[in-house]
Amino acid sequence: MGEPVTLAAALNQALHDAMDDDPKVLVMGEDVGRLGGVFRVTEGLHAKHTDARVIDTPLSESGIVGAAIGLAMRGYRPVCEIQFDGFVFPAFDQITTQLAKMHARSDGATRLPVTIRIPYGGGIGAVEHHSESPEAYFAHTAGLRIVTCSHARDGYQMLRQAITCDDPVIFLEPKRRYWDKAELGDVGEGLFQSRVVRAGGDVTVVCYGPMVRTCLEVAGLAHEEDGLSLEVIDLRSLSPLDLGPVFDSVARTGRAIVVHEAPVFGGLGAEIATRISEKCFFSLEAPVLRVGAPHAPYPPSKLEHHYLPDVDRILDAVDTVRGM
Repeated sequence: MGEPVTLAAALNQALHDAMDDDPKVLVMGEDVGRLGGVFRVTEGLHAKHTDARVIDTPLSESGIVGAAIGLAMRGYRPVCEIQFDGFVFPAFDQITTQLAKMHARSDGATRLPVTIRIPYGGGIGAVEHHSESPEAYFAHTAGLRIVTCSHARDGYQMLRQAITCDDPVIFLEPKRRYWDKAELGDVGEGLFQSRVVRAGGDVTVVCYGPMVRTCLEVAGLAHEEDGLSLEVIDLRSLSPLDLGPVFDSVARTGRAIVVHEAPVFGGLGAEIATRISEKCFFSLEAPVLRVGAPHAPYPPSKLEHHYLPDVDRILDAVDTVRGM
């Protein structure tokens, strides 16, 4: 297994290995070259591969994605970095009207193997435009694959898998977990498969990205303090959704909570809760609850702990769903 590494280091290693394995893999974005990225995820790539394959772009997200689309059409596999989540919106038109639709528009003749890396979510003391959770925007768009890792082992394997995927992949990286460590090793799941990360029999907790660690903390406290057994499921893929393990879990527990950092209103939790209700209606002992952020702009950094879901709020939801 080796020594534990941070998520940022695991992603960096994945990029190094992908570029070594395939000369058609390019990395492009703002400050990804000589600086090595704001979070140092692209560190060392430019020294090895030079300007030919590690491209410091102008401050134009639309230009980054537009250039990547053209490169992909010519046989390359571009990996784009959007420096912060809130900066992706200037590229929204390119992503949703060009990148997502080219395969269908060409009747399957054109594939666009573009990976767009986006550090997302809060918890680092930043402010709006640096702490967004835009996953629902992209999951709503057919033609895009949306995935998110939660730790270093998944980060390495999932980024390698995303780069080899022939479809465009939005690869969401939970920035507050960049410094969490885990051992690298084999991951049994495919890129678009969910995983049970803690088995339990009382309540099913569905989460992804930065909330996986938080939900595992909740499961530990619930067991220590109340003797409850929570089953925690890491979705990993947001489009497509792999809800088979979720349905199997809810059939046993009869209760479910969906947790994400993004606002509850119009969030992915609504889609997941609805599918659970449709599929597991006769197994449910209580309504499916959602825990997320309020429907409000991201607050100043000193207030973000009130905005983001935390252990106490999730434990409150566990108590509520158990009392129904």
